[in-house]
Amino acid sequence: MARAGGISNAVNVGIAVQADWENREFISHISLNIRRLFDFLLQFEATTKTKLASLNEKLDTLERRLELLEVQVGTATANPSLFNT
Repeated sequence: MARAGGISNAVNVGIAVQADWENREFISHISLNIRRLFDFLLQFEATTKTKLASLNEKLDTLERRLELLEVQVGTATANPSLFNT
């Protein structure tokens, strides 16, 4: 009987070891995927900041051009004789 108990105990230990390895593998996969997600988010942030900065510069240029055109239209409206030849 002692022998049967020893085999049962060894089987239980083997099952526990297998479960431990499976848990470690699962945790390793989760950790790797979290790292990949983190790397993606860092790259996304950098790319987004660059693109937004470029768009901001273009909008600033367009705003300055629009202000200039508004002044020119205002001048032309106030002084139509400047454009009559």
